[in-house]
Amino acid sequence: MATFLLIHGSFVGGWIWQPTARSLRKQGHIVYARSADGCAERKNGLRAGLSVANAAQELADLIFYEDLANVTLVATSTGGMIAQALAPMVREQLGRIVLLDTLMPMPGESIKDIVRRPDAPPYQMTEFTRGPTHEDMENGLFVELSGAVKTWALDRATPHPLALSDAQPGETDEFWKLSWNATVIRCATSPNPPESHQRRTAETLGAHYFEIDAGHYPMLTDPGDTAELLQAEAER
Repeated sequence: MATFLLIHGSFVGGWIWQPTARSLRKQGHIVYARSADGCAERKNGLRAGLSVANAAQELADLIFYEDLANVTLVATSTGGMIAQALAPMVREQLGRIVLLDTLMPMPGESIKDIVRRPDAPPYQMTEFTRGPTHEDMENGLFVELSGAVKTWALDRATPHPLALSDAQPGETDEFWKLSWNATVIRCATSPNPPESHQRRTAETLGAHYFEIDAGHYPMLTDPGDTAELLQAEAER
């Protein structure tokens, strides 16, 4: 039995992991998939003062108060920044880090330096959030989804807090100074994060690297297979 902590990316929440978490729990694993403050069911908490570091601290508190150990930390997309801030806080409680199509900017680097969206329309901006329109989400971000799953996801998508859309200077620096048991899994049909970025992450961390034939949301399109992958990595 393994313990998983699943971190979501932009415009979604912990719900993005529901089908995969269900499969993992059927195998007897313990799974946590919280939404970050300001996201999904916590969208009413949008305010000044949110940060990647604060989101990470919430998860560190969860690990402490739940007495978790040998945790397999799984992050996807922009959730990689929260994982970077979190991991040094709970180093002794982590067994392995799994980066599933994950953005992992290095110190001094911005998400804008990595993500390529040359033909995509600009995001809608508010005081505290950014995000695509419903139409752009349907035809762009969630284009790989179909049927009831796509409708379900579109109904739950929310703008992402600006404060969680990029790390502030120093928030993730400590991560890159330490060594980790890590795996990088690239979703080969997704243009972002680019292959070069994910290979760089794997090389820098000395991580196990492989690719799967999936888009950016395998936890929705192939939840059973994704659960099997994560289980195998937890046992590595």
